[in-house]
Amino acid sequence: MVMRMRAPLGLILAGGGGHRLGGVDKAFVPLGGTALLTRVRDRFAPQLAGLAISANGDAARFADYRLPVLADAGSDAGGQGPLAGILAGLDWAAAQGAFTLVSVAVDTPFLPPDLVPRLLLAAEGMQMPLVVASGPDAGGTRLHPACGLWPVARREDLRAALRQGVRRLGGWAAEMGARQAFFADGEVAFFNINRPEDLARAEALLTGR
Repeated sequence: MVMRMRAPLGLILAGGGGHRLGGVDKAFVPLGGTALLTRVRDRFAPQLAGLAISANGDAARFADYRLPVLADAGSDAGGQGPLAGILAGLDWAAAQGAFTLVSVAVDTPFLPPDLVPRLLLAAEGMQMPLVVASGPDAGGTRLHPACGLWPVARREDLRAALRQGVRRLGGWAAEMGARQAFFADGEVAFFNINRPEDLARAEALLTGR
């Protein structure tokens, strides 16, 4: 029997080093005078039963957000990118008694306000709901696997994959039978900020220029 899903918990992946932005902490990069983390939290949190931040280093820098900060270094998978962050999130979600976790990246400030319900809709009928976002890209489709719905029941599979050296988020999701939730506005909705020119474009998108 398929379980009826409760509202999932959420995880903001904020562990990137921001190297292409000069080594800054991406979470606190201002866009329109507001930190990226604040923008993502404000769009994401209303869709969830609870929220945490995935980041290594000094957790005190996030104190003003009053959210759990999950480091991946304590798992057996430290330093392995967003997959390790998602594993830490799944372990946290399991401790809360949650069935699912939705992840997003901290550098995607234009997330859809209906991201979570659309991921859940795409997961209908799945025993282990696993869905990644996708959108249009130059006439094709582009996956945005950092924005995904993950089943807590798969956390031991993920832990094993990380121990085996798996690094690619989209590849592991596909191996686990992930579905796609297609967002026609995905080119903007999942626009991510990696370089100074991306930040300039985001400022233009924000102001409608």
